Amino acid sequence: MKLLYFAWVRERVGKAEEEIAPPADVATVADLMTWLAGRGEEYAHAFEKRKVIRAAIDRVHVKPDTAISGAREIAFFPPMTGG
Repeated sequence: MKLLYFAWVRERVGKAEEEIAPPADVATVADLMTWLAGRGEEYAHAFEKRKVIRAAIDRVHVKPDTAISGAREIAFFPPMTGG
C-alpha cells in the first residue's frame, strides 16, 4: 500500500510518500501508526503524538480503529484549521 505524509508528519518522516507492506498483525490505522513509530527515529518522532494525527484511507477520513485491509492508499496529516 502507498502511504502519504503531509505537513509536519512529512517533515519529520523525511519523505512525502512510500510503498509499504506491513505485517499481517497490523490491522487498523492505530496499529499502523504504532508499527511505523517502531521503524526508526524519524518515524518515532513523527508518530509520537498519535492522537492528534488524522488519517484517510483511499481519500476518505477514518478513525484510528478503522481496518486497513484492502487499502490502496493511506494518508497521515496533522489537524487542519480553516481560514
